[in-house]
Amino acid sequence: MKTIAIILLVALMVMVVVSLVRGIVAFMQSTKLDLEGGDERVKEMQLRQNKAMTARIKYQAAAVLVAMLLLALAS
Repeated sequence: MKTIAIILLVALMVMVVVSLVRGIVAFMQSTKLDLEGGDERVKEMQLRQNKAMTARIKYQAAAVLVAMLLLALAS
């Protein structure tokens, strides 16, 4: 059981890092010209980035809760 919990914990940690990297890539897609432009595309990009950040934070919080549960069960 302890081995399974450790494997699940490592898998969750990898998924959190992958999620974080995908979020950073989404933020990098807004270029300097987009930020200086001030048109509708900028607002659309900001909304997309906010949604990505919110989803990532929720996912990371869930992963932390599951990791805490697995650690509690392993002891």
